[in-house]
Amino acid sequence: MNQEFRLLSMPNVPIGQADLIVLPIPLERTVSFKPGTASAPHAILETTDQLEFYDEDANWSPFNHIKLCVLPPFDDNPSLSDDDWHQSLRQHVANLPSNNMLISLGGEHSITPSLVDARMKAPGTVLFFDAHADMRRTYQGSKYSHACPVFRLIEQGHRIITAGIRSICESEAALVHHEPQITQFKDRELQDQQTWTSFLQIVHELKGPVYLSIDMDVFNPAEVPGVGTPQPGGLSWRQMIEILETLFSNPELMLRGADIVELVPEPSRVSEMVAAKLLHRIVSLWGKNQGYDSRPLVGSQTQVDCE
Repeated sequence: MNQEFRLLSMPNVPIGQADLIVLPIPLERTVSFKPGTASAPHAILETTDQLEFYDEDANWSPFNHIKLCVLPPFDDNPSLSDDDWHQSLRQHVANLPSNNMLISLGGEHSITPSLVDARMKAPGTVLFFDAHADMRRTYQGSKYSHACPVFRLIEQGHRIITAGIRSICESEAALVHHEPQITQFKDRELQDQQTWTSFLQIVHELKGPVYLSIDMDVFNPAEVPGVGTPQPGGLSWRQMIEILETLFSNPELMLRGADIVELVPEPSRVSEMVAAKLLHRIVSLWGKNQGYDSRPLVGSQTQVDCE
């Protein structure tokens, strides 16, 4: 029997009453460098106990207004083939209530296409943060490798905006050049102020259904060392927050879901803390975008003693 996972030690409301659903997905099937992604969802949620409820930048406590349900982990089943496991994940997510926010905690980045397919049936935009292009058709014999999610998303018909890229193979570079569905911002390009401003403008003007996917290796490993396939360079915490603030300042944003993936817990626990704070900040900014800050004080935080 699965233990009950919690965020900030808050009680989980019944799923039908939740404004926000968090789904742990500890998948680790195609790791190609550092193992440990299966331990990430629990490590992130456990680390949230060390956060304050209050968002110091947005100046509010989102869970005073937002009701939360952290679901039991959607565990790997070794008896299932890759095809069957991903179909099972798609069906599981498709059966969840669709009138709320879903944030999934991986696990490998290979979970993203199945999540997007379940939450965004019509073509939309996937905002995809990663150090790696992840555009291979197959890798090491599997189309479900963590090196392939962008290619799968293209097959689904979505527009892909990738950012933070600093590791790409020749065939992936050719795909970016010829595929109009992909807009790519390499990490070094984003260090140019004009390119950074152009990228933020694109993020701010997104319309229609949007899905947000953040591979933790998009961060500079000096800030987030605990990832499966680290690369030098990368985004800073402040850059990521500026991106998220820009995204959620869009009054027309239709965010269908988000995921945080590819964390590998490490002894200092700094990486887990960054992921936990990132989760909290996404919830806070989404909540304000949706007007929860003006709703009644009936959120999950009201059920616990904060002192």
